[in-house]
Amino acid sequence: MKIFVIGDTHGSNKGIIDYISKLENPDIILYLGDYVEDGEKISEELGVETIIVRGNGDYFSKYKDDELIEVNQKKIFLTHGHQYKVKYNLDRIIYKGEEVGADIILFGHTHIPINTKENGIYIMNPGSPAFPRGRSFEKTFGIIHINNSISMEIINIEDK
Repeated sequence: MKIFVIGDTHGSNKGIIDYISKLENPDIILYLGDYVEDGEKISEELGVETIIVRGNGDYFSKYKDDELIEVNQKKIFLTHGHQYKVKYNLDRIIYKGEEVGADIILFGHTHIPINTKENGIYIMNPGSPAFPRGRSFEKTFGIIHINNSISMEIINIEDK
């Protein structure tokens, strides 16, 4: 199972659509909020099922703040992250992941990519393919493979 993880496009989705349309389609896309319309557009353009959560910039959205899904017997908790104060530390979001029995925690909000494992839980923030922050300021998104095991990677999008 191949999953694309995208968030924080803030209305600037052309670059990510152009980039991922050249790749082999994933089985599913997880969009982590802040301009949910971009998640819908990405899903429409690629024709791939997309699960979307709303971000702090998605006022009046029909989407939920959090989702807990199961893929290949692995539980994935996805949220934008602002309600867990991820700009300060990951303690609250890790606690929530433990509480719901997540194997993987996905969040956005900071625009800074993270790919780590804590307390046996895989944790990813895919960064932003439109408005990156952090040391490198690279435009990024995430890919997760779930088969017999879990592997996750952050992909840098090169402007060309």
